[in-house]
Amino acid sequence: MEAQSLPAALALVAGGGAGLSPEKRAALGVSLPLLQHNYRFERVWFWGCIQGVRGAYYIAEGLRPDRAAPRIRLYSLNCLDWSLLTPATKEMVAQAEQLKGRFQGDPSFEYNFAEINPQAAETLFEGGKEPVIKEEARLIATIEQIDRAVGIVPRGAFVKTPLGSVHENRHFEGLSLVEAKKLSSYFHFTEPVNLKNKTLLEKANLDPSTDFLDSLEHDIPQGSWSVQLEKGGAVVVLRSLLWLGLTFYHVPMTKQYGYIYFGTGEKNVDLPFML
Repeated sequence: MEAQSLPAALALVAGGGAGLSPEKRAALGVSLPLLQHNYRFERVWFWGCIQGVRGAYYIAEGLRPDRAAPRIRLYSLNCLDWSLLTPATKEMVAQAEQLKGRFQGDPSFEYNFAEINPQAAETLFEGGKEPVIKEEARLIATIEQIDRAVGIVPRGAFVKTPLGSVHENRHFEGLSLVEAKKLSSYFHFTEPVNLKNKTLLEKANLDPSTDFLDSLEHDIPQGSWSVQLEKGGAVVVLRSLLWLGLTFYHVPMTKQYGYIYFGTGEKNVDLPFML
């Protein structure tokens, strides 16, 4: 969610129990503007927090003018000192998917694949690589997984230019209350997958400038999103049941929206059996 509106946004998602202490809020209020200035970001989003056994990782994302460009991610252990994270790779994500259990809270902690998955360890050995993965790499991969799976925006909030770049829609004034309660009114803010499989007839009614992303209505498994009205019906809140801790909010008929993650960084793999 937008760093500048963080205090107000946290109040809107507090119904799920997510929040920060006054000390952490004060620290973020000082460090995030400095982060934006020092790295020359156009915007800074506070992504959320992954809670480990011995500590927590606080995540921020720096945005460039083209919103389709890869985001620059940083993490902090105290909300004051920030460290850059390298871009996630397919190999990194594949390795992280095999790790189970809580984060430790120590970026230098090493997971040994020989103890977790002997077959994966043998493959790494054959490739001439050590069968270990640092927690920092797992953190990078987990943030990428969560953003791809449940990082969402309202329909119309962004527009795609004929040259392919993506920018904020200055004419976006928010969804109506009726539209805000529909899953089809929200898009995954990542490279589309289902959109490419649509037929020409299905694409005929789509606006290429705004409907260039995948909507939530076809997410698998169905029922992986909880849609609720809070604050007396003034706020629409979506919560992911696949990545517990991901909360999205939107105030209908306004430009106020965003998502934040407060969780352990573990995917709810049992969800298909719970629905």
